[in-house]
Amino acid sequence: MSLYSVQEILVAHHKSAKKRIRQTETKTQLRKSQSSEMRSLLKKLRENISNKEKEAASVLLKKVQSLLSRLAKVGSLRKGNSSRRVSRLASQVNKL
Repeated sequence: MSLYSVQEILVAHHKSAKKRIRQTETKTQLRKSQSSEMRSLLKKLRENISNKEKEAASVLLKKVQSLLSRLAKVGSLRKGNSSRRVSRLASQVNKL
């Protein structure tokens, strides 16, 4: 499925169905970039925590917290999932 876009696989006949396909592609690309950004920030933060770098970890924690709350607000991530991740990461940073 990676060789073809959704529009090439699904042949929509109605105007509204074609629009939904376009919307789905746009949202999919946006969510992929958001989740990639989230994973990379979490990876950097976990590296700082494992290396006992409290200053760098606390700065990154603010960025991660902001990103996770934004993703929860938009609906890309559930609110409970976001708050649980932030809580656990904050407790790890505070232990340093």
